[in-house]
Parts: sequence; structure tokens; C-alpha cells
Amino acid sequence: MKIATYNVENLFDLQTSGNEYKEYIPNSSSQWNQKNYKIKLKNIAHVIKDIDADIIALEEVESLQALMDLRFALKQSGLYYGYYSIADKKNTTVKVALLSKIPFVYSKEISVTQTYEYRNILETKFKINGKEFYVFVNHWKSKSGAESQRVLCAKSLIKRVKEIGFDKNIILLGDFNSDYEEYLKFKRKREHNDTGGVTGINHILGTINQRDLASNVTHHKESFYNLWYDTNEEKRYTYIYRGKKEVLDNILISQSLLNDKDVSYVKNSITNFNKEYLFKKNNIYRWEISRAKVRKHKGKGYSDHLPAVAKFRID
Repeated sequence: MKIATYNVENLFDLQTSGNEYKEYIPNSSSQWNQKNYKIKLKNIAHVIKDIDADIIALEEVESLQALMDLRFALKQSGLYYGYYSIADKKNTTVKVALLSKIPFVYSKEISVTQTYEYRNILETKFKINGKEFYVFVNHWKSKSGAESQRVLCAKSLIKRVKEIGFDKNIILLGDFNSDYEEYLKFKRKREHNDTGGVTGINHILGTINQRDLASNVTHHKESFYNLWYDTNEEKRYTYIYRGKKEVLDNILISQSLLNDKDVSYVKNSITNFNKEYLFKKNNIYRWEISRAKVRKHKGKGYSDHLPAVAKFRID
């Protein structure tokens, strides 16, 4: 079973909701129109088809309409996802969503706060051959804000995990806007550190204790393992900022998924999806918008993120 996460970079529909970014107001001078929307859908569908995941988490989807249009573009390309969900109970500008070939038991939303500045987390429960697992799709606050905002997201997530139980098969994935070793980056980026060095991804989710999958060390059951530790360092990136490769997107798993029984992670299977067409020169080939006074869509590109992909085995 292949599971992936992909920040598709502002997949807006052509309906005016009033919450759009300025350059995504439909049929305005920015030329976010039918032609460019179809190109964006086709390009993102191309990437998702090449990944061919059984379950794919998506970030930065505006609406159910945008998700359905993407699903239709995928169907046209020969890849059909029979099941889908989106965290759209809160009217945030963009949302997290999920496409699946596998039916799920339920899908629900976790609210971080009641305010609109925090996107809801999407929780989905699956059951295959009597084996259960949970997938949580995240899109935490960006690095424009301090770490306390991402800690708030992490605390909402871990609260729900405690209710389910740390012994369950749990996959946390998405755009955490956090490096797999965020706590080390803190030493150099003081403007984000308003938490006394505590990070959402490393301290609240417990990944700081989980660096060696191959070791025989007994891991703390309430810690999540970040799969980026299970691949070569040169593959550990999903984003490029000012020429420097970074991790923003992560796949984390509970301890039970390391046990090679029921549902388990296939070792050494984590990778970024780095096909040549997703790059332009030394940068990721993002969706292109002109830098002019009136910003206009060029009808070229994909997303500013690379997908992350991992494989799991169900006995």
C-alpha cells in the first residue's frame, strides 16, 4: 500500500467565495480563468498519476469543488479515486483533503482553535482485512509565524491521538512547515523560538527520541517516528528556499507500524517524488505567476513542494 502527501500549491476553483487570495479571484485581471485552471488541474493530476498512491493527502485545496475537479482530471487520465474527504467545516482560504482507492470507516475534522487562522486537521480511519489504521492530514501554520503556533497544532493532534491510543496504527502526514530536526534549526533561527526551544514536531510529537529505526533501542511508545530518518540525507527534502533544500512535508508513524505485523511500514521505502519534470533549473517548478504590478497566471508549472511517498504492508 502506497501512501503519499502533496502540497498542491493553491488549488482554487472558479467560484468566488470571498476568501480567495487576490491573484485567485476568478476571471479577474490576474487571469485565473477556465484555461489556466484546467492547466493547473492537468499538471497536478499528472504528478498524482505518476505517484499512483493508494491514499494521497493533499494540502492547499480551496474547496470540495476543487477536489472534485481534480478527481475528475485524474479519472480522465486513467486513475480513479473512489473515496475522498476534505476538511471544509471551517472557511479557511485553503484546506487539507484526501483521495483514496480504499474505502474508509469515517472521516472527521479536528479543530486546532476556533479562529480562522488555523486550518483543521483531517482524521480518517481505514480498515482492511480486519486491520485498522488512522491517517491524519496536517497543514500547520507557516514559518511566517513563531513556533508557538505550530506547537498549538501539535497539541491538538496529540490530544486526539491519546484518545485513540498510542498503541494503534497511526500515520501523521502533510505539510507541518517543520523540518524533521526543527529543534536543531532553532539554534540558528531565533525569530521563531518563542517556546524556549520546544518544537511541535520534535517535542510534542516525540520524534526527537526516534532517530534510529535500525537500532534495537526500545522506543517510547508515545513517540512518533519520522520516516525521513529511514532514507539517505540527499533525499530528505520537499522544498527549496533560496537555493537551499528543506523539509516541510513529513510522514510520521506510531510505534506499532514498526513491528512488521498487521499493518507495517516497509523499511527504506520513504522518498521524495523528484521526477525531472518537477524541476526548472535548480528550483522546484512551481505554478508560475508573473511578478508584475498586476500579477498574472502564466499557465505553467506544478507546485512549490515535492510530494513525499512511503509504502506499507498489510498482512
